[in-house]
Amino acid sequence: MQVLLGLRTTVGLIVALALAGTPASAWPQDPQPVKMMSADAHPVFEVAAVKHSDPNSGIHRFHMEGRHFKIEYQTVKRLMMFAYGVNKGQIVGEPEWANSEWFDVDGVPDVEGEPSMKQAQEMVRRLLTDRFGLRFHREQRDMAIYALIVAKGGSKLKKTQSAPNSLPDQSGGNNSGVRRMKFTNNSMEEFALGMQFMVDRPVVDKTGLPGKWDFDLVWTYDDTRLTDPDAPPGLFTAVQEQLGLRLDAVKAPVDVLVVDTVERPSAN
Repeated sequence: MQVLLGLRTTVGLIVALALAGTPASAWPQDPQPVKMMSADAHPVFEVAAVKHSDPNSGIHRFHMEGRHFKIEYQTVKRLMMFAYGVNKGQIVGEPEWANSEWFDVDGVPDVEGEPSMKQAQEMVRRLLTDRFGLRFHREQRDMAIYALIVAKGGSKLKKTQSAPNSLPDQSGGNNSGVRRMKFTNNSMEEFALGMQFMVDRPVVDKTGLPGKWDFDLVWTYDDTRLTDPDAPPGLFTAVQEQLGLRLDAVKAPVDVLVVDTVERPSAN
């Protein structure tokens, strides 16, 4: 399943894990400036309601609405992917339901303000522990991965024009088998995190490019469209032609999260 990962600065935090075809117009908009959490804060959910998702929802995302941090239409495995910044192939040993049952969360952080990406991940990690009873251990395993590197000729990225404290933004939409993504104020590590949801292997940043960047990426994700002479290229070609980067298939040792136990969520 293809997904989108995004942090939208106009609404504070939206990490939109959206199904292919979810229009950008369905995402919430809020022009009001937001106050960020203190950088040294370690937020948890002060209170959180967890329930099974409406199967007709069609919108998969993490976002803020006022003081509420909402998670919509996510499996436990997807929650782990976001919380720990890993690809689905780096999570093993989970029960079948952790991939097939979908959940919504509506919670209030115990700290005022918008969480950063890392703070949002910290909140979801604690939620998985407290409400789903997740316990796991890490192992290093040799796996097939994609190393994100600079292509011959150098990168085509532009330094960001965003304010120094702005959140990264990954947003976009899909139309007729074509995906368009706009990346604003992204480090290469954050770009690699977004790519975890687009490909079938872990993505590891090996570019050595410091700082934050602004760029667009357009590609055809429906292979049947590649016969159309006017269609954008596939993802790997688009990354190289449009960004001056490459996703190289290699083997390397990576962290694997081995699930020891996980349970359906405790009562609200």
